[in-house]
Amino acid sequence: MKQLLSRDQIRQGVEKLAGELQAEYRGRQLTIVGILTGSLVMLADLIRFLNVPVRVALIQASSYRGPSTTRSALRINDKLLPDLRGKDILVLDDIFDTGHTLVEVIAQLAKHQPASIRSAVLLRKTGRCQVAVEPDFVAFDIPDAFVVGYGLDYDDMYRNLPYVASLEEEDLAGGQ
Repeated sequence: MKQLLSRDQIRQGVEKLAGELQAEYRGRQLTIVGILTGSLVMLADLIRFLNVPVRVALIQASSYRGPSTTRSALRINDKLLPDLRGKDILVLDDIFDTGHTLVEVIAQLAKHQPASIRSAVLLRKTGRCQVAVEPDFVAFDIPDAFVVGYGLDYDDMYRNLPYVASLEEEDLAGGQ
């Protein structure tokens, strides 16, 4: 495992992101829709830095299951969402890889008739985007590697790491 972002770098990036969101949503209520499960750590930290009225909602979207590093069909569960009609929504995700998850989640949320939908991610992988959409707010750009920590997982492990690291081949082969 190779560390890419330290605990301090992440804190600074999330605080900077919060400043950008405050400038964007000053004087308005913001509903942050966190994508389960990867965004939970960032969501908890981000809302502590925000100084605007904030509501929190969650949506479940999963395309990686078990010990896989290959994307499969996306499943979205929006049963946890409150009424979003007329609300300013910020979709929050841990990572922007190919972009398919973000595009599909935004399409699902648009059905709820919000006033606006924007997006923010902790990490954006370089050279992987396969859609015409980019996140509106990005804390960090990273190289194309399978990453874990700070909410990101491999087979539901490593979410608790206070830093972001890339897994090496031996980590993916079971040599954890």
